Amino acid sequence: MFTDEQFTRCVQENMNTVFRVAFSYMKSRTDADDITQNVFLKLFKENKDFDDDAHVRHWLIRVAINECKKTLLHPWRRSEPLEDYAATLTFSTPEHSELFYAVMNLPKKYRVAVFLYYYEDYTTDEISQLLGIPSATVRTHLKRGREHLKITVMEANGHV
Repeated sequence: MFTDEQFTRCVQENMNTVFRVAFSYMKSRTDADDITQNVFLKLFKENKDFDDDAHVRHWLIRVAINECKKTLLHPWRRSEPLEDYAATLTFSTPEHSELFYAVMNLPKKYRVAVFLYYYEDYTTDEISQLLGIPSATVRTHLKRGREHLKITVMEANGHV
């Protein structure tokens, strides 16, 4: 159980991570905002003692992924063009912008694995637990995601 100060600190430390996981899954800022809000509402209502900050972070990502899957099942699901969200971001170099679009255009199963591995620094075993799939499948998704990214970036630079 969290005190108000602990909950506030937890939200501040993890909100961007939860949002990025939700956005990488949903490719919609409004859906990612809604999912982020739902995840922290569930945490607020959760009557559970967590071992440490890593345990809380793992729980938040797992709940975010489950919320994304649940949202994708709704027939009223709305989508937002990726360009609208990207217009609100600032990239330090054109290459970062290009990579962002390439990662966001990967098929979902590759996109989520690549995001968790490279941006959130999870191991393949941890991603396996988060997604509920075998570690070998995670490694395959990473390998294929990297292959897709390589082809996309090479095509964009005129090397193919």
